[in-house]
Amino acid sequence: MAKDINIIAVTHGQASDPFWSIVKNGITQAGKDQGVHVEYRAPETFDMVAMGQLIDAATNQQPDGLVISDPDPDALGPAIKKAVAAGIPVISMNSGIGAASKLGILLHVGQDELPAGRIVGARMKDMGLKNVLCVNQEVGNAALDQRCQGVKEGLAGGKVTVLPTSADPTETQSKIRAALSSDPSIDGVIGLSAPLVGEPAVAAVEALGAQSKVKVGSFDLSSAFLKDVADGKAAFAVDQQPYLQGYLPVTFLAQHAKNGTMPAGNVATGPSFVTKDNAGQVIDMSAKGIR
Repeated sequence: MAKDINIIAVTHGQASDPFWSIVKNGITQAGKDQGVHVEYRAPETFDMVAMGQLIDAATNQQPDGLVISDPDPDALGPAIKKAVAAGIPVISMNSGIGAASKLGILLHVGQDELPAGRIVGARMKDMGLKNVLCVNQEVGNAALDQRCQGVKEGLAGGKVTVLPTSADPTETQSKIRAALSSDPSIDGVIGLSAPLVGEPAVAAVEALGAQSKVKVGSFDLSSAFLKDVADGKAAFAVDQQPYLQGYLPVTFLAQHAKNGTMPAGNVATGPSFVTKDNAGQVIDMSAKGIR
C-alpha cells in the first residue's frame, strides 16, 4: 500500500450531480485499487473563480498528482500553470483538451467535444432531421459550447439553434416547450446533459404530443433517460464514460508516483452511442454507478 501518495482531483462538477457522481466513483475506486489517498473537490456551483482558488489550494498542498477539469482555460490557466511550475504532475479530464499541451498538462482523458458534436450532428442528419435545437444548460462552458458547434457542423445544410437554459430541469422543460411551440419546424432536440436537459426534453415533447415529429437525443447518461431510450421515447444517448474519466487519471498519476510511468498521449473515452438495442445493458451498469 502507498498511502503516502496523495492525489487531488478538482473539477467543475459537484459530486451530487448524477454525471459527476460517476466520475467521483471512478476516482474513489482508482484510489482503492492503487492504494493511494485521493480527494475530490469542486465549487458549490459552476464558478471559475472558486475553482481556480481550489486549484491554488491543492497546489499549496504539494500533492503527488493533480487531476483537473478545464471548462474555461482562460480563467483557469493561471492556476493550472502555477501547479505545473510547482512540479506537480497534472492530468486534465472531461474538458480542456485543446488547452492541455499549452498549459503543460501531461495528457487529457475524455471526449474531444467538437468532433463528438460533429458525429452527433451527422447522425441526426442521417435520421432526416433538418432543424435541431441544441439545449445548453451551462453556456460559457467551452466543452458544451463546442458540442453545439460540432452538431451544427455535422448537420451540414440543416439549422441548429442554441437554446440557453440552466441546471433547473423545470425551467429547461418550459423553455424547450416554448421553443417547440413557437417554431413547429423544429424536428430534433439535442441535450448536453441527460438528467438536466434530455429528460426535460422528452417530457416537453410528450406534453405537446409531438413524439412522432420531434426526435430527442442527449449527450451523457442518466437512468431515467436510458429508460426513455429503451422505451423508444428518445432516439439515443452519447456516452463519454465518466467513470473512466475519473478512474484513469488517478491510476496514471499513481503509477507515475510509484514507477515514473505515463501514457504518451491523450486517452479518448468517447463518444459511443446508446440506442434502443443496447440500452438495457447500459441501464444495468448505470444502477451500479459505472455508466
